[in-house]
Amino acid sequence: MKGYKYFIVFVLTLMIASSFNGCGGCSKSGLKDKSNRNSRSSTQSNDFRTSNSQGKTIVKMETESGVKYIWIEINGLRLKFIFDTGASSICISAAEATVLYRQGTLRKEDILDIQYFQDATGKVSAGTRINLRTVKIGNRVLQNIEATVIDNNEAPLLLGQSALEKFGKISIDNKNNVIIFE
Repeated sequence: MKGYKYFIVFVLTLMIASSFNGCGGCSKSGLKDKSNRNSRSSTQSNDFRTSNSQGKTIVKMETESGVKYIWIEINGLRLKFIFDTGASSICISAAEATVLYRQGTLRKEDILDIQYFQDATGKVSAGTRINLRTVKIGNRVLQNIEATVIDNNEAPLLLGQSALEKFGKISIDNKNNVIIFE
């Protein structure tokens, strides 16, 4: 019964349009780039390279208005995320969650519970905590990573600490416009 309750809340979260633009612990929660909405998903695969001898994954960054973006894959869906070390978790909007659900890569058992979070303005909101079965960053595949679904289709996609903390070291090479994951 408890799982059913969370499923209903998740479905309602997907259906409710909210004016909230953020994610728990997200220092950049107010960022919203409507011009980027059409370029959030892609089938391109040439934006990372790997140096296996040193156990490094080097991912190309895109910088727009001072914001660092990288392409990652969640449950098989390739999306453009803001690289946000201040975000407590991966945050996706209800739109991406709906796509994952319709594809069958987000299932009822992946919906965990309701999560309350505070954005950079101090506003407390509710989201849905989910499990992402796979998060692929370059050639690295992380399994069972928690994420938050924000009940707003315009919420920015944030790559936060729930995934980043799985790496021993992360560095940014601004000269070469890459992020190095070790």
